[in-house]
Amino acid sequence: MTSSTSWTGAAMALASAALFGASTPLAKLLLGGGVDPWMLAGLLYLGSGLGLGLVHLMRRLLGLPVAEAPLRRGDLPWLGLVVLAGGVIGPVLLMLGLARTPASSAALLLNLEGLATMAIAWMWFRENVDRRVLMGAAAILAGAGLVSWRGGPAGVGLGALAIAGACLAWGVDNNLTRKLSSADPVQIAAIKGAAAGAVNLTLALVAGARLPALGAIVGAGVVGVFGYGVSLSLFVLALRHLGAARTGAYFSTAPFLGAVLALILFREPITIPLAGAAGLMGVGVWLHLSERHDHDHAHEALDHEHRHVHDAHHQHHHSPGDPPGEPHTHWHHHAPMRHRHPHYPDLHHRHGHAHVH
Repeated sequence: MTSSTSWTGAAMALASAALFGASTPLAKLLLGGGVDPWMLAGLLYLGSGLGLGLVHLMRRLLGLPVAEAPLRRGDLPWLGLVVLAGGVIGPVLLMLGLARTPASSAALLLNLEGLATMAIAWMWFRENVDRRVLMGAAAILAGAGLVSWRGGPAGVGLGALAIAGACLAWGVDNNLTRKLSSADPVQIAAIKGAAAGAVNLTLALVAGARLPALGAIVGAGVVGVFGYGVSLSLFVLALRHLGAARTGAYFSTAPFLGAVLALILFREPITIPLAGAAGLMGVGVWLHLSERHDHDHAHEALDHEHRHVHDAHHQHHHSPGDPPGEPHTHWHHHAPMRHRHPHYPDLHHRHGHAHVH
């Protein structure tokens, strides 16, 4: 694909990280009002699911054109695993870990999600990760660790293991979501948010938490729609362009972007760690954006459905029932081909590599 694919995917991944990062200080405001943390997690997810579910329903009722492929029956097993790993196991382990781990250690441990996402993409799904991408990811993760550090004791034990387990679950979630990235991101985010919200809200109520005041519920819902729902939709789109490893690395900027918003909300001072994190993350993002992966590669015959335009990879025939205009979505056939051009691990370039390029 052209370099515009990298910039488009990177912009979506960074926007996803910005929205999620912003949800952290905003959630802190809600926690300051006495909302139970587990209850808040359930309300954030549920707000995400209900909000985007409403958007999806209104699109259909109004007959608005949506050039996205709907989820199909074959996607449901993957979607179930995504909800289980990212919406149930991850949050439960996080809550168990937070109850036993100092805040300073927890903030640093949460940065393991980006590392887990990249490691799983590289070792399990064989996604190409070259030295430049590794160096960029290392710089971004180092910046995330630096901005998350608050000093204090480094609690290591069952709590730390639980948080590490949560990050592993989210790393699995991110890579499995890549399997769904050709489908409508709004539909994916709505289903995941509703399912995860219902589970976490139920667990919070069983644990003895009480529903907060109506104002806090509405506030959590709004934060959930943007910080979780829209963020996840953008994350899915970034996966479509960049694959899991690179998208996960960009998403690791979320702690820094959240800290920048906290400077405004809580009038916190600009610190040396924050400035250092900005420099490290800037270097990491530049290393990723300036990556050039170019070699001869083969495309096997493939039939699938996703949003597309008629570029070099989409020279196919249309039946009378296919939608007009571009971009559009319909089932289409990719004939085998071999060529060379700059590309990334997008929907059409998830091939194996004999060595690191």
